Amino acid sequence: MKKTLFTLCCTAILANAHFLTLLPSSDNIEDKKEANLKIDTMFIHPFEQTGMNMEKPIGIYVNDTKTSLNLVETKKFNEKAWSASYEIKKPGVYKFFVQPQPYFEASEELFISHVPKVIVSAFGVEDGWDEPIGLKYEIVPLTKPFAIYSNNIFQGKVLKDGKPASDVEVEVELYNEFGLKAATSSHITQSVKTDSNGVFSFVMNHKGWWGFAALIEDGEKELNGKKYPIENGALLWLKAY
Repeated sequence: MKKTLFTLCCTAILANAHFLTLLPSSDNIEDKKEANLKIDTMFIHPFEQTGMNMEKPIGIYVNDTKTSLNLVETKKFNEKAWSASYEIKKPGVYKFFVQPQPYFEASEELFISHVPKVIVSAFGVEDGWDEPIGLKYEIVPLTKPFAIYSNNIFQGKVLKDGKPASDVEVEVELYNEFGLKAATSSHITQSVKTDSNGVFSFVMNHKGWWGFAALIEDGEKELNGKKYPIENGALLWLKAY
């Protein structure tokens, strides 16, 4: 019985992958009417469409860490979440990312520190989508990220300190606003691994937003006199059409 309960608990944890989510109102701006972006960030289980409380992040940034956008507290899936707005005034490629407060996951005895990124093209400019921002943990797209159809193959490269990270697990989930049912609990979170060059591939087989989370356990953080490992997540959000 103990073994069965342990197995069930592990299955539940694996099926309920945590994703820090960053969704703009559009990833491809072609009309001035769309230029005032709304950006939502939340800590959720994307496929299951359930939320968790998200403490106020350090900031939501565009292209660098100089100035955070103004954060507004909101609710997503009945849990605390945050939003911001950003007016795009000129053509370009804009890279938004969130620097969160580390979250302690008691069931896994670790801190979770995920930094999600999303890339937006404005008014036809596409140069630079494959260039890193310079985050400590980052996914750099090798496929143009704002022009993807469902069933396209997406490739990305995971970087740690600017260098390719090999043999890193990348968890993948659909932001399931479509009411889809998973075949089994194992199908909720897909997983791939990076090769020796830090590259991974995945086919997004349904339209909608997809989250990619490259998980790298690195460093420790103390809580109540005890040190716990930190699960660092390099996240990238993409929309398939």
